[in-house]
Amino acid sequence: GSSHLGSRLRQASPRRCQSPGRSFALAVLIGIMVFTSLAPRLLTQGVRLANTQPLPFREALRSFAAAAGKPNPVAVCKTSMGTFKAEIYLDKMPITASNFIDLAQQGYYNGVHFHRVIPNFMAQFGCPHGRDPKSRHAGTGGPPAGTTFTNLADGSTVRRNSGGCIPDELTEKISNEPGTLSMANTGRPHTGGSQFFINVKHNSFLDWFDESTPSKHPVFGKVTDNYDTVVEITRVRTAQDNPVQPIAMESITIEGL
Repeated sequence: GSSHLGSRLRQASPRRCQSPGRSFALAVLIGIMVFTSLAPRLLTQGVRLANTQPLPFREALRSFAAAAGKPNPVAVCKTSMGTFKAEIYLDKMPITASNFIDLAQQGYYNGVHFHRVIPNFMAQFGCPHGRDPKSRHAGTGGPPAGTTFTNLADGSTVRRNSGGCIPDELTEKISNEPGTLSMANTGRPHTGGSQFFINVKHNSFLDWFDESTPSKHPVFGKVTDNYDTVVEITRVRTAQDNPVQPIAMESITIEGL
């Protein structure tokens, strides 16, 4: 079973499972060069993240240099109630953002319905069972086990675990403010997969860095255009939080890569 999101969001989570400016980028590159001269043996062994294959340092440096100063990609989310856009935080949340982008580019989200919406709280989406808007299993699914995707920030390969889930990326203290996209999970570590929710209230109790709550939901993007569409989605008539009139995600297109 799932634990609370507070209690409410996690109940439907999967059971299985500002880009830096040029001056900043230059400063970081200079810092890396200095550090390399001091510790060449350490850095040439490769750069490794949880569940990723090591990337040669020179390749990682080239990838960083290419990405520095580049705007984050934008997800164009076309729903049956209208289209909204969201900046995806590839610069701050590379694993989580790359997972989302990989799924979107595969067409994984196309035809999936919002399976849980609560006014003045959030809209949850992304379960493959949600292709059937009335599925009793909506909220329990995720990507296929053992599949891989590329970390677009450094070129390394990340493998989803046996539950189709990715490593928790609890690194950036980005709060669950209105309009933010945040990962759904079961309440256990490393159980985020394809499902996420869009906050329509400042739900700070969901922040992974809020020590007063066990909830750990990392933010990986924010709605930048037509936020009102998301709010409208949360206000539709529901039965047990499921929209009575199904709301489909017709497509998610990634721009700016």
